[in-house]
Amino acid sequence: MATTRQAHNIWEGNLLEGTGVVTFDSSGIGEYPVSWPARAEQANGKTSPEELIAAAHSSCFNMALSHGLSNAGTPPTRLNTRAEVTFQPGTGITGIHLTVEGEVEGLDEAGFAAATEDAKANCPVSQALSGTTITLTAKLS
Repeated sequence: MATTRQAHNIWEGNLLEGTGVVTFDSSGIGEYPVSWPARAEQANGKTSPEELIAAAHSSCFNMALSHGLSNAGTPPTRLNTRAEVTFQPGTGITGIHLTVEGEVEGLDEAGFAAATEDAKANCPVSQALSGTTITLTAKLS
């Protein structure tokens, strides 16, 4: 069954001095302030579209990797994935780097690397962001 999730943003003011609030409607987990300085300079307690993409990508990647490893008979004990989304003002998002460290019994580095590449290629968020260069570093702990 297909699902649809919703969030909305209210923005007040111009780009450089204005601020917004993104609200997670579907989950109800809260409202988070956003601003241009949080996007292009320092976060200062506010978030940005790129941080939200990083959260979505790291979560989706871990789900895809966990599923793939489990289907191969080596379910993970723990996966820790960081997504770094690089934003260049005037250009846009220039790349995403995923760094994953996994605890997986019965799997060697080569097997883990293959599983992470598969998850990167098949994670729905990776697919949605396919116009962006996505790189990956993976290691077992």
